[in-house]
Amino acid sequence: METILQWDGGILLWIQETLRTDWLTPVMKAVTFLGDSGWFWIVLALALCCFRPTRRAGVAAAIALLLSLLVNNICLKPLIDRIRPYELVEGLICLVSPPGDASFPSGHAGASFAAAAAMFPYLRRRWGVCLLVLAGLIALSRLYVGVHFPTDVAAGVLIGLLLGFIASRLARRFPDRWCERS
Repeated sequence: METILQWDGGILLWIQETLRTDWLTPVMKAVTFLGDSGWFWIVLALALCCFRPTRRAGVAAAIALLLSLLVNNICLKPLIDRIRPYELVEGLICLVSPPGDASFPSGHAGASFAAAAAMFPYLRRRWGVCLLVLAGLIALSRLYVGVHFPTDVAAGVLIGLLLGFIASRLARRFPDRWCERS
C-alpha cells in the first residue's frame, strides 16, 4: 500500500513541477469546473432529451449519471474514505477549493465517463468521440489541480465506463414511440 501511495504522490508532484504552467492552469480549472456536481453532463442529458432524435442518448446519460452518483458518491466514497492527496503528499498544492468528500474514486471521472460512454452508441461517432475526449480531459484535470490520486481517477474512469455500458443497455428499453430508432 505504501508503494502505491508513493507512486501516486510522485506522479502528482511530477505533474505539478512539469506540466503546470501559467497559461494551462486557468484552462484546467475551467475543464475541472465542467465536472463539478456533474452539471455539464446533466444539462447535456436534459438538452438531448428535448429532441426526439437524441432522446435515447439523453436518457442513457441520465441513467448513467444516476448510477454513478449511487455507486461512486453514495457507496464507494464513504466506504473507502480515502484522504485527499493534498493532505498526504508533502509539497502538493491544491489549485481549487478543497472538496468535502473522500478521494476514491474520482466522481468527476466516474460521472464524465459514465455519461460519455452511455451516449456514445446513440450519437454520431464524431460527437461520441468528442464527449469521450472531454471526459478524459476532465479526469486529467483532477490530477492537474491536485485533488485526486492517479488511482482515484483510474478507478473513476473504469467504473464510469462500466456504468455507461450498463446505462446504454438500459436505455434500449426506453419506448421506441418516444424516440427515433437508433
